Amino acid sequence: MLSFAVLCVAYALSQFYRSFLAVIASRLTQELGFGPAELGALSAVFFATFAVAQFPVGWSLDTFGARRTIAGAMLGAIIGGLLFAAATSFAVMMIAMALIGVGCAPVLMGSLYVFGRGYPPERFAMLSSMVLGVGALGNLIAAAPMAYAVELFGWRASMAAIGALTVVSTALIYFVLRDPHAPAGPTPAGPSPLAALRTILSIRPLWCLVPLTFVGYSVVAAERSLWIGPYLGDVHGLDPIARGNGIFAMALAMSLGAFAYGPLERILGGAKPTVLIGSVLTGASFLLLAVVSVSALEAVVLLSAVGGFGLTYGLLMAHARQFFPDHLLGRGVTLLNFIFISGAGIIQALSGLFMEAATNRPAAEGFAQLHLSFGALVLAATAIYAFTPARPLLTPVSPQLLRARP
Repeated sequence: MLSFAVLCVAYALSQFYRSFLAVIASRLTQELGFGPAELGALSAVFFATFAVAQFPVGWSLDTFGARRTIAGAMLGAIIGGLLFAAATSFAVMMIAMALIGVGCAPVLMGSLYVFGRGYPPERFAMLSSMVLGVGALGNLIAAAPMAYAVELFGWRASMAAIGALTVVSTALIYFVLRDPHAPAGPTPAGPSPLAALRTILSIRPLWCLVPLTFVGYSVVAAERSLWIGPYLGDVHGLDPIARGNGIFAMALAMSLGAFAYGPLERILGGAKPTVLIGSVLTGASFLLLAVVSVSALEAVVLLSAVGGFGLTYGLLMAHARQFFPDHLLGRGVTLLNFIFISGAGIIQALSGLFMEAATNRPAAEGFAQLHLSFGALVLAATAIYAFTPARPLLTPVSPQLLRARP
């Protein structure tokens, strides 16, 4: 229980760091002159370094375990968080966000590694949904509470306080978290990184899962971490506190959705039907934002639907986990997370350029086109995901077969 608690605290901080820019975006524009392209780049560099770090993280989890991997990397989040609070230029903020991305990279994957090694496979979806739900409190903190803190103390002091909390969380991970026992029986010889990657990529059932992995989380993350604040302010005229409340509503829906998906997966008979339903509803909510003229309240309701239905991350990970051989679990989940996070970074960078090009048009028109694109991407990827097998038809690749490969 203590290990679960400290993992949740660390993941909440990771969620905060990927979400807080939506609240302080207007301050960065006013104080430092940042436009949509700069804001998109700041968010994208977090996701880019987070994604690239997944490869060494996977190797480190399989080699050193979760405790040392997570605690060691989080030192980067400490340095980056405090550097961001003191930064006065775009270049320094880019470096800070890059360090934060590296520091947060192993937190969720380390949690899933612990669950995958320490619990039966049928409990994986429930445990991953629980850590996603509890960890989504970071999303909540990065909404209305962060907006109030910024109004009272300024964004620099608020970010410095989060940096201090990251120090505490890192210490808890190192001194409290316990790694699961190694698998029973003889451990197969460790494959080379290239051989491991080739083995994972050869698992054909994953191929139809990849597009939704790349897109499904990406558009929800882009909306929550970057565009919801400017959308509610520029299109609906909400002030900073009202925008913070709207962001809080979407963040709360994401947390509740993550919790709900665990039991729903059992009620609906598996991860696949649950993901299909949630993804269709997510895409439909984006399309309604794009084509229907809505009030501010209706917009917040639809954005909350995007957050609640769209957080299928844990279920997609649980679905894919069934196809990974045990000795490649760390590298399997981190490769999938690389696809999740690299998609988020690419979508955020492209959406920043998209909105920068739309600055000469009415804000409502630019955001309508953005939401239309998001909805179309989700629905197209969902159609491909429908062809993914619900569960393995054969036993995952054995260590003997892996060693036999050239």
